[in-house]
Amino acid sequence: MSETCGRIHSIETCGAVDGPGIRFVVFTQGCPLRCQYCHNPDSRDFKAGRKATVDELIEEIQKYRSFMEFSGGGVTLSGGEPCAQPKFTTALLKKCKELGLHTALDTSGYVPLDITAPILEYVDLVLLDIKSFIPEVYKEVTSVDIEPTLLFAEHLKKIGKPTWIRFVLVPGLTDGEENIRGLARFVATLDNVERVEVLPFHQMGEYKWTQLGIEYKLKDTEPPTQELIDHVNAIFDEERR
Repeated sequence: MSETCGRIHSIETCGAVDGPGIRFVVFTQGCPLRCQYCHNPDSRDFKAGRKATVDELIEEIQKYRSFMEFSGGGVTLSGGEPCAQPKFTTALLKKCKELGLHTALDTSGYVPLDITAPILEYVDLVLLDIKSFIPEVYKEVTSVDIEPTLLFAEHLKKIGKPTWIRFVLVPGLTDGEENIRGLARFVATLDNVERVEVLPFHQMGEYKWTQLGIEYKLKDTEPPTQELIDHVNAIFDEERR
């Protein structure tokens, strides 16, 4: 039995938005990004959360196996940033694969390739969050550079790893035409991408920022209109044709 231990923020036993089917989602603790719209700012601190072993999580995952198999679902590792705990993440995903479960990795790609490559061996689907495309906008959104994420995306293409791209649409921040079209053109070069998800900004995590005493810069930002969402989706569709 494995005793590999990591730090997790929380789990969701019947997730429906983090990959296909019903999914058991493990949210790992710790993230190097500081996204302005983060809905789990309490998952940033690498020393917070709680310790959990791979065996403990697998025991819990097994309870929901029938729901996952019936729905074509599986297990998703999200965060935080799961690739920031590579030993733990690899061990958990490997065990899931040994059990015949579909695995998905939700990541920003902001981790060196020599660390992520071994993890990807046990991943069926990558959910890659690309926060923006213009470097200055990306840094404003996340406080880090975009280059590692683009290199990660190119690596996924090289190895043919099925990928869904996720982009959070924030009015006044990520909705610039040049920013969106640049990202759409880049994504169009990735023949391993199966889906692009344009996720509308929301303020459901604002209360966590308040509780943590962190300034929430987007408190006056409204969610995007349906018209804007449709326009952005049309840009992605246009560039992929």
